[in-house]
Amino acid sequence: MTKSFQPTLSSRLDGVGEYYFSRKLREIDNMRKEGKKIISLGIGSPDMPPHPSVMERLAAESAKPNTHGYQSYRGAEQLRTAFAEWYDRMFGVEINPQSEIMPLIGSKEGIMHIAMTYLNAGDKVLVPNPGYPTYTSAVTLAGGVATPYNLTAESGWLPDFENIDTQGVKLMIINYPHMPTGAVATLTDLERIVAFCREHSILLLNDNPYGFIRNQHPVSLLQVEGAKDIAMELNSLSKSHNMAGWRIGMLAASEQRITEILRFKSNMDSGMFLPLQLAAATALSLGSEWYEQQNGEYYAREKLGKAIFDTLGLEYAENQAGLFLWGRLPEGKNCYDFCDTLLYEKGVFLTPGGIFGSEGERYMRLSLCAPQEVLENVLNILKL
Repeated sequence: MTKSFQPTLSSRLDGVGEYYFSRKLREIDNMRKEGKKIISLGIGSPDMPPHPSVMERLAAESAKPNTHGYQSYRGAEQLRTAFAEWYDRMFGVEINPQSEIMPLIGSKEGIMHIAMTYLNAGDKVLVPNPGYPTYTSAVTLAGGVATPYNLTAESGWLPDFENIDTQGVKLMIINYPHMPTGAVATLTDLERIVAFCREHSILLLNDNPYGFIRNQHPVSLLQVEGAKDIAMELNSLSKSHNMAGWRIGMLAASEQRITEILRFKSNMDSGMFLPLQLAAATALSLGSEWYEQQNGEYYAREKLGKAIFDTLGLEYAENQAGLFLWGRLPEGKNCYDFCDTLLYEKGVFLTPGGIFGSEGERYMRLSLCAPQEVLENVLNILKL
């Protein structure tokens, strides 16, 4: 008889569960296998393709015999230069491509690298509530203590500094334009956040992947004078250039921060496929017409998304940025029950706001990553 064996799990996983979308999308997949028609408006994975020139560059570079080896841990110089030129063109921010940019396998990788580089056991990290669950997971896995700071509609989903306890805090994570609420921060707002972190000697990280989607005034944290002394910014091509599966992101920071984080990163991966990096450089060179075209489609979808929220009785702010709509449930409604009722009775999946933190429990999130005809179909289903 074979003796059973079950290794003990690392204590790093204490308090870290399987990602919500991993579980829920598996459930939806099983429902579809049973023959049920399900329309998912949950995850923010762009359904439109990258620009044709980007895919052409990928194909051309992949066909070369000398582009398939290991690559530099610092990323290809062509990509670093393209990121620097992008920031200069879009934000008026000067970044040294040789020392202040780190290409990443998606900005999600950067969140983990930063947590592992700077956090010791018990170090506190201020994370937004509501906010991207990966912030809390990365902090926990690195041994830190995720300390939520509450964001509310009344405050414009901006930090309330008077109610933030800074004792023992080493890092603060912000995310503007904000996911899931779609709130934007002005340069003045970012200046206040930088001043707060400088006053309390807190390292600051802005996660900025939604800046060019349904946003009339994109800003970068690094536009704040002297911000690089204490601040870092993540960005990504996943949302802005329809390249989520390509896993192309970047970290912009001072040379010292980049050097420190490279100590961890260089032990975790062996660089990125060169044709991906070169095609990403082509994407970054696209002009304003690319963003205008994308946003024209997203604004059309937004109108349908708002009609869906109106039909469901959800309230929403008019000017939201990013790939989602954020709507408040009627009084007394539970977001998880509302989600399941909609899924099981109508075959439509929206994300319950509670997965983003306690301040999201009265809300639902709708993804605009679906064609207009799909959104129109959802509207018709809900009206039956």
